[in-house]
Amino acid sequence: MMKCMGVAGLLLLGVTFGCSGTVPDNLGVRDGRLSACPDSPNCVSSQAQPEDEKHFIEPLTYTGPKADAMKRLFGVLNTQERVKIVQKSGDYLHVEFKTALMRFVDDVEFYFPDEPVIHVRSASRLGTSDLGVNRKRVELLRSLFNEKP
Repeated sequence: MMKCMGVAGLLLLGVTFGCSGTVPDNLGVRDGRLSACPDSPNCVSSQAQPEDEKHFIEPLTYTGPKADAMKRLFGVLNTQERVKIVQKSGDYLHVEFKTALMRFVDDVEFYFPDEPVIHVRSASRLGTSDLGVNRKRVELLRSLFNEKP
């Protein structure tokens, strides 16, 4: 009985206060690159090596002006639940996605270089495995981004 109350108490604390973790200090673009993914399988990046099947994901692509692509991406992000735009500066965007129940936070970054691609990195702050959530999220965002307006 006491053990169940402990688990229930932890669950209640998680729901009440969330499991957001601390904001990583390696976010942003340095020398035209987003940070590399850690060894754990809870991160995907379009700037990982293509042979790194655990972490590599294709960048988003677009035609037309970069400003239009940014506007379209903002529109897509605004359709998602529990999303917070943390930083927008120049060609960089940092967004937090929060899970509904435990309030786990994933940091998603977008980098718009001077070519028609949007590099993306999506990583969980806590834990080792994300059960493929970051990859699924990026693929959903890609699908929504590529829909005809």
